[in-house]
Amino acid sequence: MLLVQNVSKLYQLYKTPFDRIRELNPLRKKPLHTDFWALQDISFSVERGEVVSLVGPNGCGKSTLLQVISGILQPTTGRVVTRGRVAALLELGAGFNPEFSGRENVFINGEILGISRAEMQRNLPLIEAFAEVGEFINRPVKEYSSGMYVRLAFSTAIHVNPDILIVDEALAVGDAVFANRCIRKFEELREKKTTVLFVSHDLGLVKQLSNRAIFLLNGRIAAEGEPKHVIDKYIGVVLERQKAFEQSGGHRRLAASNRHGDGSSEILDATLLGDNGEPAGVVSSGERVTIRIRTVFRRRVAPMVGILIRNRIGMEIYGTNTRIEQVELGDFEPGEELDIDFQFECWLTPQHYTVTVATQYADGSSHDWLDDALSFEVISPRIAAGVTDLRARIEWRKTVADESPTHA
Repeated sequence: MLLVQNVSKLYQLYKTPFDRIRELNPLRKKPLHTDFWALQDISFSVERGEVVSLVGPNGCGKSTLLQVISGILQPTTGRVVTRGRVAALLELGAGFNPEFSGRENVFINGEILGISRAEMQRNLPLIEAFAEVGEFINRPVKEYSSGMYVRLAFSTAIHVNPDILIVDEALAVGDAVFANRCIRKFEELREKKTTVLFVSHDLGLVKQLSNRAIFLLNGRIAAEGEPKHVIDKYIGVVLERQKAFEQSGGHRRLAASNRHGDGSSEILDATLLGDNGEPAGVVSSGERVTIRIRTVFRRRVAPMVGILIRNRIGMEIYGTNTRIEQVELGDFEPGEELDIDFQFECWLTPQHYTVTVATQYADGSSHDWLDDALSFEVISPRIAAGVTDLRARIEWRKTVADESPTHA
């Protein structure tokens, strides 16, 4: 069981580290800090075997709350009561010593939880099999990729037989195969009556796994109850923020996680437009969207322009270009500009996506290639597995097998 009573967490924010020292002067009356309440009066309980998810926008206090519940942070006011063994998988990098091997870190985690070395030795084959890090189990974890780290950390947490499992969005680092394995494990834990509290931005996963959801907003509980209703309220808040963003004329600065090309042309702007023709960061599944790209040319070329959509784990979901679509753009002279729109119905399942944009030669080499130049979120009240919503139609009928005639 888990009980959270009137928990609040206050941080004092200073403009410079030196202001913290200056404020200690007993002659100073005016404080040099501002108060920031990361959590305010949070109260809820989680019963044995219940799976509860925390949802909300970035900065709403989800991770802070998990750290308070895990005992990493002390609340400013209120208290947390837990009964049983608590295993927590929080932000990437917490819990493991980077200089020790994976095997050594597994045993250390067991000792921290009060588990004997003999029991951890028995669990080690199961931990290794689930994590699939191979020979790296004997290597320092500082040599691990982020995916390997998360797989081992999660595998360790679930194989210490916790009474309460606390998981942050760290699972987002894993690949699709590992994510599916974790989902099946969550379902097993629920059947074993393990209490689970987790944070996820994957709203479909929240609906699939949770008995109850809690929506945090600005450090407070904005809604609590059946996952579907809580998520509907969360989506409503997201849409209201997007509407305010559009009305303010806001736009996102063009950036990229990786940019390369010979500079024959330069992409000046890339924008995702919603069905209303306005810039959008959130779209509904099935909504008609436009990716608008503006390019200036530095040399005389006959360009090809393309887009590529990836999901949060980098899987390529959809890509096309003017050559595939058999659109001939002709030649462009230095100084000339091109505005081009890619329009499609966005039948993607609810999650985060990025858009890569590029101008290229006919052979595929790049003038200007921008990885992850745009990001957007798809929302939908409809649950669908995978990454595309094909809107399947179901027809069914009941048939009765013909009885064979009996012969005397």
